[in-house]
Amino acid sequence: MSSTTDTAVPRASRLHVAPESLAGPFDVGVNERLPSVQLLVLGFQNVFGMIGMFVFPGILGQALHLPLEQIAYLYGMTFMVSGLVTAAQAVWILKLPIVHGPYVGSFTALLTLGVMRDGGMAVAFGSAFVACFIWFLLTIPVRGRSVCGFFVRYMQHPMISGIMVLLTMVQLASASVPGWIGERQSPGYPLVNFLTGAIAIAVLIGVTLSGGKRLRRAAMLIGAAAGTLCYAAVIPVSFAKVAQAPWIVTPQLFPFGFAVRPDVVIVFLLVLVPASIGSMVLYQLVGEWTREKLTPARMSAGLMSAALGGILASALGAFSTFVYPDNMALLRSTRVASRFAVLAAGVLLVALGACVKFDMLLVLVPTPILSAVATLLFGIVMMHAIHHLAPVEWDETNLIIAGFALLLGIGGLFVAGDTLQGLPLVLRLLLRQAVVTGGVPLIVLHALLSRNARGIA
Repeated sequence: MSSTTDTAVPRASRLHVAPESLAGPFDVGVNERLPSVQLLVLGFQNVFGMIGMFVFPGILGQALHLPLEQIAYLYGMTFMVSGLVTAAQAVWILKLPIVHGPYVGSFTALLTLGVMRDGGMAVAFGSAFVACFIWFLLTIPVRGRSVCGFFVRYMQHPMISGIMVLLTMVQLASASVPGWIGERQSPGYPLVNFLTGAIAIAVLIGVTLSGGKRLRRAAMLIGAAAGTLCYAAVIPVSFAKVAQAPWIVTPQLFPFGFAVRPDVVIVFLLVLVPASIGSMVLYQLVGEWTREKLTPARMSAGLMSAALGGILASALGAFSTFVYPDNMALLRSTRVASRFAVLAAGVLLVALGACVKFDMLLVLVPTPILSAVATLLFGIVMMHAIHHLAPVEWDETNLIIAGFALLLGIGGLFVAGDTLQGLPLVLRLLLRQAVVTGGVPLIVLHALLSRNARGIA
């Protein structure tokens, strides 16, 4: 374990940063406030930029054949927990414009377990609860040291941080183009889904590049609204269920039951490790953009709050949270880095999640529109990750480390279904986690083979 007090993450001047970043890429800084109307617009834009927030609960509910009311509950709790963590990070803990939302690793693990005969939702949420509690304990600094502080020193190397973001984007890609085209039985498959999604992207690009400061800040909302209107013009949408729903959600403790399996707890812990590493990478990237000094202690506090959010989410039947890269892309496209805009997003998430009518409405939102927008936003973050790899000295050792880890993480996603069914539950789950199967070997090989890593050990 390493110190969380005496080792700071390198400043922008010590890392490779684009000239644009050094000149100041934002019109509004981290601690600057905005008028209430602009905060509201930016808050909504951040909310609607959280693609997984709108997609994951619906996909999970449909895969498990849950009633519409339970799917709406999943939406509500996911919104509320994400909002609480986001608001806490913006104002009291990390104090950066970081948005937290449902983590794709948690989603895929819950989905895989939920449909397995030897799994189930009770085992999934119960084991996730225990894993999040254990990880929370590991993030607490003791005498200035914590387990997560051990990983911070590796984040100083651009190869580690860049590859980890790439692996995260690869794993998130399942919510982009596949959702944009839609399933074969979906109403708009394939032409309506593709064309209305393309309209949303075209409007988003046009407003971002030519809309000026004010319109740029609402570009994502404008693009999504344009695509949704075009979709609804072709495929009518019924709001009967929304009208019949109550107004306020009632949180429930372990609504799907509670059961724990040690092997599943281990899987969730392995999922949380790269998620936390990925979070630190993204913390560092935003700190680099905004020229905020991030010490290991400050990042550890951010991970502690995320772990607490995971505990709460598992108890209420929602997803553990993760830093959302697509909202980071919004920082660059809007040129607004104010953490108060993120606070507004957190408050909106809690308020919207508490409203059952809104949660019911989300079930009716066209997934192809959201997924099409995600394709563009995820691509922006992926290109930032590739740019972050520019200063790496690509000698034979680094080529071996990065190439093996990257292909190992990606390759696991393409293992055939029949092959997966013959493997133990733990391996089935891990092969669907690119940030685990690629991220862990990346760090281990870098520690063993790289001279730079041995120099900081």
